[in-house]
Amino acid sequence: MIPQISGLEEATERMRAAQVAEPAIEVFKHYWLKLQHGDDADIHEAAIRPVGTADKLHDLSPDADTAALAQTAIIKLNGGLGTSMGMDRAKSLLEVRQDATFLDLIVRQVRYARERTGAALPLVLMHSFNTRKGCLSALAQHPDLPVPGIRQDFLQSQQPKIRTDDLAPVQWPHDPALEWCPPGHGDIYVSLLSSGMLDDLLDAGFRYAFVSNADNVGAAPSAAIADWFARRGAAFAMEVCRRTPADRKGGHLALRIDDNRLILRELAQVAHEDRVHFADIERHHYFNTNNLWLDLRQAKAALVERGGVLGLPLIRNDKHVDPNDPTSTPVIQIESAMGAAIEIFDGATAIEVPRSRFRPVKSTEDLLLLRSDAFRVADDGTLDALVDPLPLITLNPNYRGIRDFNARFPFGPPSLKNASSFTINGDWTFGRDVVIEGDVELSDNGKITHVSDGTVLSG
Repeated sequence: MIPQISGLEEATERMRAAQVAEPAIEVFKHYWLKLQHGDDADIHEAAIRPVGTADKLHDLSPDADTAALAQTAIIKLNGGLGTSMGMDRAKSLLEVRQDATFLDLIVRQVRYARERTGAALPLVLMHSFNTRKGCLSALAQHPDLPVPGIRQDFLQSQQPKIRTDDLAPVQWPHDPALEWCPPGHGDIYVSLLSSGMLDDLLDAGFRYAFVSNADNVGAAPSAAIADWFARRGAAFAMEVCRRTPADRKGGHLALRIDDNRLILRELAQVAHEDRVHFADIERHHYFNTNNLWLDLRQAKAALVERGGVLGLPLIRNDKHVDPNDPTSTPVIQIESAMGAAIEIFDGATAIEVPRSRFRPVKSTEDLLLLRSDAFRVADDGTLDALVDPLPLITLNPNYRGIRDFNARFPFGPPSLKNASSFTINGDWTFGRDVVIEGDVELSDNGKITHVSDGTVLSG
C-alpha cells in the first residue's frame, strides 16, 4: 500500500509544534519522500571504484603556517548519550582517564593549541536535545574558553520516528520522548545554518571549521592540516586512515564512476551481494575518521543555494520505538552521515592521517584499553599509545554497561602494556595492581570470580 501524504503532514506539524527550524523540516521532507518512493539507498559495487593514494599528513611540514588555524573554529559533535554503554547522560562526560573526561581532554587540546599557535580556536559543541544542560554546566568550569561573539553551543534538530508500515510518525504514550530521534550527524550542516552559528562564525572572521566526534580523543587541532586545507582551496576535506581487519564494518571512501566524485559508503548502504567487496580492505583501503574540515563560506553558499537541503544520501535505520523492547512498534529513523557531504562539494578531498588521530571509544573494551597503562596522556591532551600493536580486548556482556564495568574494575584497569590479548568469558572482578602479560583468556566458571591484588596473569 502506498503511504498517504497525511503521514508527512502529521510529522511536519509535530516538528513545527516542537519548534524545529523550517530548513530542518525541509530536509526531513526530502528524506521522507525518498522513503515513500522507495528510492534505492544502496551504493552498488558496480557504480564505484577504489580510491588511489591520498595526500598524507606525514608528508606535511611540521612547521606549518598557523594563519589558517587562526581562522578555524573547533566543532565537536556532542549529541551522543553513550547508550551502547548503558549511559543516560552525555557520553563526553564519561571519565576516560583518572579525573579526565572526554570534555576535559578536548579543553586541554584546545588550550594547548592556543598556547602554541596564538590562534583563538573557539570551541563549539553541537548538542542533541538530550545532552545540552550537563555539558554546559561542565564547560562553565572553564571560564577562559569562550571567544567573544561566539556561543559555545548550538542544537541539532530532532525528528519523529516513522512507522515502518505506513511512514506515519509513531505514537508511544508509555514514553513520548521515545517518539523522537536525532537525525544523524549529517544534520550538522542545516543546524549550523538554522541556528545562526554559521553566520556567527563568519561574522567573527572564522573561515574554516574542524569538525569531529567528541568521543575521539585523537582529534586535536592541527596547524599542519589547517594550512594544507587552506592551500588546497577545497570546500571540504576528510581525514582518512588505512583500514585494518578491525575496520571491515566501517564506512569507506570510494570514487563514483559516473562523475568521478569521492563518496562515502556506509555498511547500511551496501546490498547483501556487495558485502564481501565492502569488507575487502585491500580494495577499499581508506576509512572515514569523521574528522572533517569545512570552508564555511563555501558551505554557506551551498546551503543557501539548496534551501538548507544538501541532499546527502539517505541512511535508513530500522529500529523499534523502544530500543530495549523488541516487541515495540517497528520504526524507521531517517539519518544521514556527515562525511557523505564529500560528494556534494566540487573539489572535495581527503588526507591520510595516522591512527593516532582516530581514538574513538564506542565500547567498554575501548575504554578499558584507553584507561590502562598501554596509553599515556600527552602534553597536548591526546592519548599516546605506548605499545604497538595494541592488545586485543574482548569482554563478555557483563561488562557492556558502564556501571557494571566500573564495579568489576573498582581500582582501575589491570596493567595491559605487556599484553597481546585479554579475553574475559566469565564474570570476573579485579583487585589492585593486577598485571596481564601475553595472551590471557579467563574462562566462565559459572560464578563471580575475583582476581586478588597484585596477581600476574600470564599466557
